Amino acid sequence: MPECEGCHNDYDKTFDVVISGQTHTFDSFECAIKVLAPACNRCGTRIIGHGHEVKGQFYCCAHCAKAEGIRDLKDRA
Repeated sequence: MPECEGCHNDYDKTFDVVISGQTHTFDSFECAIKVLAPACNRCGTRIIGHGHEVKGQFYCCAHCAKAEGIRDLKDRA
């Protein structure tokens, strides 16, 4: 059986995620998020929706970006 990259569980219902030609195997979305989702540069929260990226750094929200000195981001228009 395929082994989950996140928790190393052997499971018959794994799924693959392909990113830039590299295949990752998981047994749950939880493990996929833990391994693949970027983390906020300030608070460490995994970003599973639309986050903010500034100069290669990821932030979960404008508040965290602002705390790091980024002033031009807004969560709402």
